[in-house]
Amino acid sequence: MNRTIPNGKSHASSALPAAVAGLQQVPQLIPAHPTSAGGKALPPSKMKKPPADKDSEEYRQRRERNNLAVKKSRMRSKQKALDTQQRVNELKEENERLEAKIKLLSKELSVLKDLFLEHAHNLADNVQPPAGAGGSSPAPNSTSANGQ
Repeated sequence: MNRTIPNGKSHASSALPAAVAGLQQVPQLIPAHPTSAGGKALPPSKMKKPPADKDSEEYRQRRERNNLAVKKSRMRSKQKALDTQQRVNELKEENERLEAKIKLLSKELSVLKDLFLEHAHNLADNVQPPAGAGGSSPAPNSTSANGQ
């Protein structure tokens, strides 16, 4: 490896080891378990356990606990699915009720709009400017003629 120094001349790297010779050497670290990634410790669940004797009491107890845990987990999963389905059904029913209410309220709004417009037209027909007055004010007894 050649280095260029500021004056433009190349300088051989063979001089470097002589300059660094006074530094202490650091030994290379070798991992205790070469198969583990990056020297990280494995969690107990990932460590290889010696195979248990299938006839041992400990093995039978572990299998029994595991079987119960699996059964419990599956029951919880089924219950959660049933609860979710029940909630879906409840929401569908509520949605149908709300849609029916929307229809009813829309019809009621339409009827009320029609009544309002009819009433507004009746008022407009009864309130006419006097023929000879030329003013824009209504006749003094125009509302009493309507009966209201």
